[in-house]
Amino acid sequence: MKNIITFFYTLLIIAFTVSCANKPGTKASSDTTTDTDITGKTWRLIEINGQPIMLVNPKANPFFKLNRADMRYTGHGGCNGVGGTFEIKPDVMRIKFNQGMSTMIACDDLATERAFTQALLAADNYSISGNTLTLNKAKMAPLAKFILQQ
Repeated sequence: MKNIITFFYTLLIIAFTVSCANKPGTKASSDTTTDTDITGKTWRLIEINGQPIMLVNPKANPFFKLNRADMRYTGHGGCNGVGGTFEIKPDVMRIKFNQGMSTMIACDDLATERAFTQALLAADNYSISGNTLTLNKAKMAPLAKFILQQ
């Protein structure tokens, strides 16, 4: 009888251990790492200089995307295309956008577009929290806030 009880306790401990183990390819619940790679993703502008953006044409939401393969960024300011090169140091969350090309189409919402491109060129660091990217200049208030476009 004692052997049967020992056998059931052993079986119970094994079952408990197996059920608590991580399955291959999953993260432990205590793992709080997040994806901090901002390249290869489209980032849509939601806030500029601490204020939510107000668009004349809601379909013309400014955005940008970083391509690590050629170290170029491309995007749209709401009316005109923008692009250029960038430098990034993800281990210290530093970034620098270099002046590049922009189309010169006149449109109704050039103020937002101008603020968007100025924020890109002024940024020297970034922070990421979940699906939100913030471009910053030194330790000042955020220049621009973006959300990951799905």
